Amino acid sequence: MDWKDLPDLAARTRGGSVVLANDETFGEKENLIRPDFPAFQPHTFGHHGQVVDGWETRRRREPGDDWAIVRLGIPGVVHGMVVDTSWFTGNYPPEVSMDAAWVDPLDSSARPVDLVGPRVEWIEITPRSPVRGDSQNDFAVDHGHVVTHVRLRQYPDGGIARLRVHGEPVGDPRWLTGRAFDLAAMEHGATAVDCSNRFYSAPNNLLVSGPARVMGEGWETSRRRDAENDWVVIRLATTGVVSHLELDTSCFVGNAPGAVSVAGFGAERFELLQRTPVQPDAVNRFVLRPAGAVDRLRVDIFPDGGLARVRAWGEPSREGRAALFLRWYNRLPDAAAVSALTGWGGADVVWASAWAGGRPYERAALSEAASALPGTPPQQALWTALTGGT
Repeated sequence: MDWKDLPDLAARTRGGSVVLANDETFGEKENLIRPDFPAFQPHTFGHHGQVVDGWETRRRREPGDDWAIVRLGIPGVVHGMVVDTSWFTGNYPPEVSMDAAWVDPLDSSARPVDLVGPRVEWIEITPRSPVRGDSQNDFAVDHGHVVTHVRLRQYPDGGIARLRVHGEPVGDPRWLTGRAFDLAAMEHGATAVDCSNRFYSAPNNLLVSGPARVMGEGWETSRRRDAENDWVVIRLATTGVVSHLELDTSCFVGNAPGAVSVAGFGAERFELLQRTPVQPDAVNRFVLRPAGAVDRLRVDIFPDGGLARVRAWGEPSREGRAALFLRWYNRLPDAAAVSALTGWGGADVVWASAWAGGRPYERAALSEAASALPGTPPQQALWTALTGGT
C-alpha cells in the first residue's frame, strides 16, 4: 500500500490539534490540520494583512527557524508527510523538517509547555529538505516507533497551508483491557487495505470516530454501469469475534447502497451478514449469530453508492489480545517500553529495562515474561489481561 493511502493521523476531524507554535502573525496555526483543501481569495485584508488559509509567520530578522507542534488525533507509526504550500508563492519556506515524540496519552499531567522542555525527547524523522511553493511536497518517512506528536519546522520563516501526516494507527491495549470494543475503529488500529473504487472519497473514512456530517466524510464510489458491485476490505485492529455490526448510511439519501453483505476472514471464511437491504440515511444495526474469530472484513455494497461508517463490535480472541499488546509494545520508544512494564505491569525496573531491550517479541515470549513478573496478584492479573491470558 502506498503511504499516501494510509490515514492522515493529524487531521482535525480525527482528533488532531496544533497545540503550540512559536509564531502565527499572519496565519493561524490551526489551519495546518483542517481537512478541506486550502482556499484563497485575493485582496482580502484583516488587521494582520492578507487573510491566508494556512499557517504563516512574520519575516524573520534574526537567526533561527519557526515551528508548530501537532498532537496526532490517532497515535501511530508515521510513514510519510505532505507539506502543502498551496497559494504560498512569494512567502513559502525554502526548507522544512519534521521531528516526532511520544507523550503517554494516559498521562493527564502533561502540559503543552512541556513539549518544548527536557521532559520530551524529540527525534528527527524528516531531515531538513527543500520545498516548492504552491505545491504538495511529499516526504516518505522511515521511523519504526509509535508517536503521539510531530513538530514541523520551517527554515527560516514563511507560510504552509496544510500538513498531512500519513501513517499506521496503533491502538493502546491499556485502554481496551478486559472489554469488547469496535474492532473496526481506526483509533484502535484498524485500516482499510483495499477497495474496488474510491472515486469520491477514501475508504478509511469508514473507520473514524464520530458520525459523518456530510457525504464527503464517508466512502462513496462512482456509479456502476456493469453487472458487478463495489466492496472494501478492512484489516481489523486485532483478531476477534464480531457480535454486532453497524452499517451507517447517514447523509447518503439517493446514493446509499440497495443492499450489503459482510464476510469475515481468519483461519477460515465466515459469512457474517448475508446480502441484506439497508435503509438510506440511517444507522443500520445487525446482531450476528456466533461465528469464529476473524482479522479482516469484506463489506460488499450492491451495486454501488456510499457508506458513512462501519462499526464491528466484538471481543478479541486470546491470541488477538496478545497481538494487540505486542503491536503496541514492540513499537514504543525505549523509555516508554520500560515505563509500560513498571507503571502498570508491576515489574522491577531492572527486569523491565532488560526485557524492553530485547524487542521485538513474538507471542511465545509473553508466557516466560509473565511467569518471571514480580509484583502483586492484581498487577499480574492486569499483565495477563493485556497480553491475552498467557
